Amino acid sequence: MSSFPGVGDPIPDIAMQTPDGGSIKPSDFRGSKLVIFFYPKDDTPGCTTENKDFSALKDAFEAAGTKLLGVSKDPPARHARFIAKHGLTVPLASDAEEGGLSDALGVWAEKQMYGKTYMGMVRATYLIDAAGRIARIWDKVKVAGHAAEVLEAAKAL
Repeated sequence: MSSFPGVGDPIPDIAMQTPDGGSIKPSDFRGSKLVIFFYPKDDTPGCTTENKDFSALKDAFEAAGTKLLGVSKDPPARHARFIAKHGLTVPLASDAEEGGLSDALGVWAEKQMYGKTYMGMVRATYLIDAAGRIARIWDKVKVAGHAAEVLEAAKAL
């Protein structure tokens, strides 16, 4: 039995850093639906594609009353370079603190690659309703077609 929040639970209201040095937390979006997508690392192929896909659909998400927020452990300055390099329109936040939102949701987890075990960000997406409750969770996300699938779920919410 997982002790992490699931569908129907409130999203933990934990602040993260923005590239401009400010902070942002889920409650800042109350009254709108919110998609928070967690991804492993800026400027890697899958993460770049995922951020570009969400950026390309940002207007459609807005039309569906849904805000977007991309989250990784990368520092704010790296997010700023990533946004500039790829012309991203989706806001990004840095969840680098121990006990941050990714820890609270269980998406900062033990991973394995080439026989080595390490801590890393699980590619996962959360759809939050306007009242701040988790409406849907995608874990172990495959990037291709994901942003469009999340958009359809947001429209249906």
